Amino acid sequence: MSDTAREVVQEDAQEGTPPDSGRIGVWLVGARGSVATTATVGAAAVSAGLVPPTGMVAQLPEFAHSGLPALDRLVFGGHDVTETPLPKRAEQLADAGAFSPALLGPVAAALHAADTEIRTGVRNEAGGPPQAVTAAALAADLAAFRRRHRLSQVVVVDVSSTEPPVVPHPAHEDPETLEQALATGADVLPPSSLYAYAALRAGCAHIGFTPSPGMRLPALRRLAEDLGLPYAGSDAKTGETLVRTALAPMFAHRALRVRSWSGTNLLGGGDGATLADPAAAASKNASKRGGLAALLGTGVEGLTHIDYVPTMGERKTAWDHIAFEGFLGASMTLQFTWDGWDSALAAPLVLDLVRFLARARQAGAAGPQEQLGFFFKDPVGPEGTVPDHRLVTQFERLRDWYADGAR
Repeated sequence: MSDTAREVVQEDAQEGTPPDSGRIGVWLVGARGSVATTATVGAAAVSAGLVPPTGMVAQLPEFAHSGLPALDRLVFGGHDVTETPLPKRAEQLADAGAFSPALLGPVAAALHAADTEIRTGVRNEAGGPPQAVTAAALAADLAAFRRRHRLSQVVVVDVSSTEPPVVPHPAHEDPETLEQALATGADVLPPSSLYAYAALRAGCAHIGFTPSPGMRLPALRRLAEDLGLPYAGSDAKTGETLVRTALAPMFAHRALRVRSWSGTNLLGGGDGATLADPAAAASKNASKRGGLAALLGTGVEGLTHIDYVPTMGERKTAWDHIAFEGFLGASMTLQFTWDGWDSALAAPLVLDLVRFLARARQAGAAGPQEQLGFFFKDPVGPEGTVPDHRLVTQFERLRDWYADGAR
């Protein structure tokens, strides 16, 4: 066990084990973003019976007896670098059409309560404090949140802006080298991984909702296993990739040869602005194409494009063109268009993942949670394993793992 792991165990022993209150903390990195705001609104609205739980996998009959935490037992907080109050962000989303303005009044108290639990996040800029100091402050925020609300556990969900691919560094390879680098005042972690490191230091489970590096660095994966903490990721599949992982197995199972698969994504909002940066788009595209290569092989032509269209606001449109070959060389095509609200597609998955991962931790699970691969474009698993991207197979694995109360 690393020195950091020992420190966490010692701190937990000093603080005492949190009471089994049944309440689960949801700590959102990017807590005032569209996805986080919609998730907070949605949890309050569904819990109050104002809207049905449409889009929430955890509410399906298959999971009725899995012992998942109740939605109304979730307590929200988070980190963000923006200062727009959460009620104002919700008002902006409602005005844009993401959900009904009629919900704002009934969920106002829940939004205010969550907003009071949002702390200043990491600003990726030169001249700031050393990362070791920042990580300690972030972890302290998490620990204080857990104590303040007497939570059974806290699940950290990174829904912040997508980062460029990480530049490899020797400190990323194992916990001891990472600790040594941080102890010297070196800044070696991208922001998403700094948040993940802080989550581990605070004894929290972690979900990488974006394609950012986060927990995927070997040093952090090993540290999570040393600490006995579960994690899941990465890059939730909400629209186009969801369809791809359902359609691609169809071609493979019917022995139809896919010649090319091309896609174009049009989106506005903060996510679109972030992905206008070619470096950030490279992370997203690698994640989106990885599943197709695994399902159909590497000989399939075509690229995926992401275009920022500010006038689309919070909406997203994806268009895919698939060229395939049938019997006797017959040339055929299939096209589909997916148009929707990105935050409305993503928010229920945030709530699902928190409940599933919290239940996995209650059941004693640690390390990468492969059964949650159903939710991700680039699912994490044990080192050296190849994830199964077939959507139906992933769902069956999720269902089976949580059968009989996540045995």
